Amino acid sequence: MSETRAHRLKRMKMRSMRRGIKEMDIILSHYADTRLDGMSDAELDHYDALLNEADQDLYQWVSGQAAAPAQFQDLIADVAKEMQRK
Repeated sequence: MSETRAHRLKRMKMRSMRRGIKEMDIILSHYADTRLDGMSDAELDHYDALLNEADQDLYQWVSGQAAAPAQFQDLIADVAKEMQRK
C-alpha cells in the first residue's frame, strides 16, 4: 500500500523531532514544522534520505564543524539558515 502525503508528512515530522540528540530534535523539528508542507515529493525524498544520517554527523554539518556530503549540501544550508531565523 502506498503512503499518503499526509501520513508521510506526519511520519517525517515525528522522525525530525525524535532524534538521538536533543539539539537535532530542536533543529529538525523546527525545520520540519516550517518547511515540509511546502516541499515537492522529490524534496521530501531528499529530506527523508537526510533523516537516515547519524545525528552526530547532521549536527556537525548544520553547525559548520564539518562539511556536508555533496548530495546534502544545499539541504543542510537550508536547515542551517532556518535554524538561524529561529
